[in-house]
Amino acid sequence: MSNAEQLQKIKTAPGFIAALDQSGGSTPKALGLYGVTPDAWSNDEEMFDVVHAMRTRIMTSPSFGGDRILGAILFENTMDREVEDQSTASYLWNVKNVVPFLKVDKGLADVVDGAQVMKPIPDLDALLAKAKAAGIFGTKMRSVIKEANEAGVKAVAGQQFDIGRQIVAAGLVPIIEPEVDIHCPDKAAAEDMLHAEIMAQLNSLNADEIVMLKLTLPEKDDLYADCIAHPNVARVVALSGGYSREEANDRLSRQHGMVASFSRALSEGLSAQQSDEEFDATLDASIGSIAAASAT
Repeated sequence: MSNAEQLQKIKTAPGFIAALDQSGGSTPKALGLYGVTPDAWSNDEEMFDVVHAMRTRIMTSPSFGGDRILGAILFENTMDREVEDQSTASYLWNVKNVVPFLKVDKGLADVVDGAQVMKPIPDLDALLAKAKAAGIFGTKMRSVIKEANEAGVKAVAGQQFDIGRQIVAAGLVPIIEPEVDIHCPDKAAAEDMLHAEIMAQLNSLNADEIVMLKLTLPEKDDLYADCIAHPNVARVVALSGGYSREEANDRLSRQHGMVASFSRALSEGLSAQQSDEEFDATLDASIGSIAAASAT
């Protein structure tokens, strides 16, 4: 599988990134929205079987393809499994022309200075080597800013880029995700602080260190235009952050050059009870609306 071809697609192709990476903590909630209640499994392994079936249904749907979807973010359990008798990453790229990414963080630390950095990621190098061997192109890791607090914003951005450099050194492209909570009391001020930190970090990268950014839809339209234009940035994607699909799409359509990386807003309306025809029609409409909002 050609890394150069995948990078070219991520940089230039129309479409958006599908986030299919809810992990242990958020899985029951995702399954609940999909119409599967906890009596459908009796332990984690069975729960992951159920969620893999849901994700497989999305990935194998006729409406899910590389014409509108640039990439898909998986979590480790999904990477380790198969879709239609090949590894998930291989299926995504070889069958669907969708670039595979892996979520690598281990969740969030407690709030300090109005922000949550990531918990330590032990064995990250081993995970990155495994991902590379599995045909994964890039990674994703999330931290959260809850207040306009300079120290917290600096801590989040610093950690994201430090680990980002480690990921680049392993031959993968990191999606750096310093989320600003949509309920942050002074969201615009927090975003201004974050924007300044990101630009300083980007300007300190070597020419060959290529990253992606996944950012909350900002209060100030086109706030991140200079990040989007930055030579070290392959693509800037937006998280839906709890906004409804309609509001997320509306906000996204006002950010030029930013494309979606939605998870809940992508699967909104899908249910285990739907026939394949209904499921595909719902997913098709969802993908169509997100792709259109990403095309601005």
